[in-house]
Amino acid sequence: MNKKTKKICVKGPASLKGKVNVGGSKNAVLPILAATLISDEESIIRNVPDMTDITVMIAMLRVLGKTVERNGSVVTVRKSDGLTGEAPYRLVRKLRASVLVMGGLAARKKNIRVALPGGCAIGTRPIDIHLKGFKKMGADIKVSKGFVNLNSSGLRSAVINLDYPSVGATENLAIAASRTEGETVLENIAREPEVEEMLAFLEAMGVEIEPSSRSVKIRGRKEFRPVDFTVMDDRIQAGTYLIAGALKGSKVEIDFSHPHVLEALIHKLEESGADVDVDGNKIRVCGPSRPMPSEIRTAPYPGFPTDLQAPFCAYLARTKGVSVVSEEVFENRFLHCAELMRMGADLEVKGESVIVTGVKNLTGAPVKACDLRGGAALIIAALSAKGLTEITGISHIERGYDNIVHILRSLGADIREEEEVNGESLNND
Repeated sequence: MNKKTKKICVKGPASLKGKVNVGGSKNAVLPILAATLISDEESIIRNVPDMTDITVMIAMLRVLGKTVERNGSVVTVRKSDGLTGEAPYRLVRKLRASVLVMGGLAARKKNIRVALPGGCAIGTRPIDIHLKGFKKMGADIKVSKGFVNLNSSGLRSAVINLDYPSVGATENLAIAASRTEGETVLENIAREPEVEEMLAFLEAMGVEIEPSSRSVKIRGRKEFRPVDFTVMDDRIQAGTYLIAGALKGSKVEIDFSHPHVLEALIHKLEESGADVDVDGNKIRVCGPSRPMPSEIRTAPYPGFPTDLQAPFCAYLARTKGVSVVSEEVFENRFLHCAELMRMGADLEVKGESVIVTGVKNLTGAPVKACDLRGGAALIIAALSAKGLTEITGISHIERGYDNIVHILRSLGADIREEEEVNGESLNND
């Protein structure tokens, strides 16, 4: 049987012109979907993007016993006959965020079994912080044969100080606390906009939430309100298109619901010589002929987002000088560097940093996306490179970008998807 795979073909360099309407936030929708597990009331979630990660989470909810309907960008979650207590490996291995179902299941069932997570190869990303929190809430936890077995006579409220402001742990424990009697205090929490969005969803369900600068008090309840909730736009998609709009000769306008959450990126783009203007919900960017060098260091929000490190690294490949990119959120998040070097980038990885010595031109080449944001970096590089770049491994890109090929084509890029059968390309314009 012939095996078909897809690749993205980009002929550069491109000068992008036009407007982009950014869709809903994947990283907000995923925990919001997981949060529906605590309630038997109907939840209507709007502005849901069409991405494979969302599809996997919807499949997970159905396996766990929820009734889920999708109509375009609207997802409706309803009660079914009852929840199961096991999140299977066949789904969890496809999506690390599916471990977020642990919070809702643990709050409702005495015995649950959740497979250890899979996802992008960008480091181990252990769930130790999640498990320590559940132990503080009274759960007995055993890890065996690739599964987390969590047992309790019922979770109890607690004061939990997270070892690190982990986004996933903050979300998982907040979901569990929302259906746990009493007041739970989470300290040293993540304050990413997507976390705030999930907390807003829980409040819409009727949960009492009292946030402060780095902590949150959650008063749990057993009964909830039905919810009709519109999710914020995706800041990582918006950021990626802003970086693309800062390429030579480009002029792009991004329509984005929360421009202030991109301040760290906007500052670095302006530092590189790009002209950025924010007007209400519109962000306009015009690129320099060659960017000036920069130093970036990823950090929890409001610092520079780790999910934009790889695309910005590709942008810096053509600077007039030397840049330093430091990754302090995830280890092993420089897989894109070897592929960028195939295109002529001058990069040297040193521990948690990469030294980027700018080159005048990149050259198109066959490359492979090894993870989601690394795949976006290859597209950024391909747009600025001379000649044809063929990007394989695009299933990673599809996990976090809704119709990126169509959007870039609408901005004037020479980009298309092709199918391959046994190594031969089949044009799929």
